[in-house]
Amino acid sequence: MPGVRDVAADEFITAYSSHLKRSGKLEVPTWVDIVKTGSFKEQAPYDPDWFYVRAAAVARHIYLRKHVGVGALTKLHGGRNRRGNRPSHHADSSASVQRKVCQALEKIGVLEISSDGGRRITQDGQRDLDRIATAVVQAARDEEEEGEEEEEEEEEEED
Repeated sequence: MPGVRDVAADEFITAYSSHLKRSGKLEVPTWVDIVKTGSFKEQAPYDPDWFYVRAAAVARHIYLRKHVGVGALTKLHGGRNRRGNRPSHHADSSASVQRKVCQALEKIGVLEISSDGGRRITQDGQRDLDRIATAVVQAARDEEEEGEEEEEEEEEEED
């Protein structure tokens, strides 16, 4: 049975974020349309569903690594701070955004607070993520089979 490790990150995050949006359980803060995701950013994200994408990325990251704290997530989602004519440096993303994402995932039962510090994935969360990963792999197989069938039909038409 394929797991989260067996699926490409971008495909899994896209699938899981659409699942979170469809389910409607994830509590999205009211300020998501105006907030920047880091002090080094100039504008808020263009994608109106960025909170779901960030939640999916955080869930995947915590699934792959046990006991991840907010500080590690800020480093992960940080980026380049362009400082004019001075050299660029790495800057961490907003800890508040990361914390709110983790709290929202805790409310729906995907994450829990670890006794060792940080957050970890729950059994229900692990089951959900594995189910989504299996669906992504199955969809990729179905697309491959459809592509092969179309190629066979084209070859038959040529003959």
